[in-house]
Amino acid sequence: MRVVVDTTVFISSLLNTEGNPRKVIDLWRFEKITLCLSKAILAEYFEVLGRFGMSEEPEGAELVQLLQKRYNQFFLAAVPTISAISEDPADNKFIECAVAADAKCIISGDRHLLNLKLFKGIRILSPTEFLKVKF
Repeated sequence: MRVVVDTTVFISSLLNTEGNPRKVIDLWRFEKITLCLSKAILAEYFEVLGRFGMSEEPEGAELVQLLQKRYNQFFLAAVPTISAISEDPADNKFIECAVAADAKCIISGDRHLLNLKLFKGIRILSPTEFLKVKF
């Protein structure tokens, strides 16, 4: 199943290795879901990991290596421009990627995305909600 994971979930998975964001990332690591990425999403992941020094930590370094190797991911070089979130236009990159990848859902901890709930048939769920859903 193709999913888009926003940066808050990705980073939270490193901060709390027992929480639901980590369970979502483990689903990717163990090939239960396929991570959909665009240039913009990948750039943001690396920027935030670097800003907080997480890419130097063992678990952060492992995730960076998996991303760099394009492990279990569907990478999109080009995505459409979509303006669904006016309050925080930077969040549109997750919607753009999900639409282009024909993803089933966006997994997010961001209120701007979560408030949408659904966009063009793509569900927008918190990590807790995603883990409860049977696709």
